[in-house]
Amino acid sequence: MSQVITRTVVADEADLRLDRWFKRHYPWLGHAKLEKLLRTGQVRVDGGRVKAAARLEVGQTIRIPPLGEPPKDTDEPRAPRVARASPERIAELEAAVLHKDDAVIVLNKPAGLATQGGTGLTEHLDCLLGYLKFGAAERPRLVHRLDKDTSGVLLLARSAKAAAKLAEALRKRDAHKLYWALVMGVPDQRMGKIDLPLAKLAGGAGERMVYDEDEGKNAVSLYRTIDTAGKRAAWLGMAPLTGRTHQLRVHAAAMGTPIVGDGKYGAAEAFLTGGVSRKLHLHARGIKLAHPDGGKLEVRAPLSPHMAATWDFLGLTLDKSADAWLEE
Repeated sequence: MSQVITRTVVADEADLRLDRWFKRHYPWLGHAKLEKLLRTGQVRVDGGRVKAAARLEVGQTIRIPPLGEPPKDTDEPRAPRVARASPERIAELEAAVLHKDDAVIVLNKPAGLATQGGTGLTEHLDCLLGYLKFGAAERPRLVHRLDKDTSGVLLLARSAKAAAKLAEALRKRDAHKLYWALVMGVPDQRMGKIDLPLAKLAGGAGERMVYDEDEGKNAVSLYRTIDTAGKRAAWLGMAPLTGRTHQLRVHAAAMGTPIVGDGKYGAAEAFLTGGVSRKLHLHARGIKLAHPDGGKLEVRAPLSPHMAATWDFLGLTLDKSADAWLEE
């Protein structure tokens, strides 16, 4: 890492101490080194000097100076470079806006665009938010994340106040989220609840979650079968009641029905033949929660192009019943 970057605090990092945040993202950076960076003002939060014990709020920006590269014997990600967006990428982002008002922007995040930086990434949404100011004085703030290969609804707050209110709704589970997934095969039960605690697998390259009864964090998902393509595949509506990394992907695989295109958790059995895209078939279809300025905010995102093509290929039909959980 040879340049100054900024990163945005998201919902699951709210109220985290700054030193704990660095421990999570840069575990190879020693505490003494961090304290020196704070004393000299090289690390700042929202442009101001802070102490290691400072509690973070959603939407705050953390200035990170050049830290060097992590040791070669660690699998921690290298710091991302800030990307300069092409005109095509800027146009794609602007076209992806589903809703915009004074407090909130809602995007239909394209599949393949990471929310924040990570291993080997030269472009991610967090470094592109300056292109979504739409005349405002400050860039919008990330409130939560989607996996790089997951498309769909992503909330951005246009002020610190809006970010805090949205984060509170997400933290208190007052938000109704609906995902659409295409899975291999058909679940034994048409609907149900999956309750499997998850933990990060230690070591190895890349982030991977596993079932862990003893050390895992609580992870609960609801699912409902919306339609099937014979016994070949099923279209599921999925609602995460908790927010663990890769939760829906692991839970779908645990039922013996991995999400189509999910080689990480479904291996070779996660791919359909016949010209179906090998991309992940998981889409954040919609969200309903309290609007920061009062009332309700409800937004739905149309399917990403590769999933829409698969729906057409398999003869799956979109209708109002597919959004049933958002109506409840």
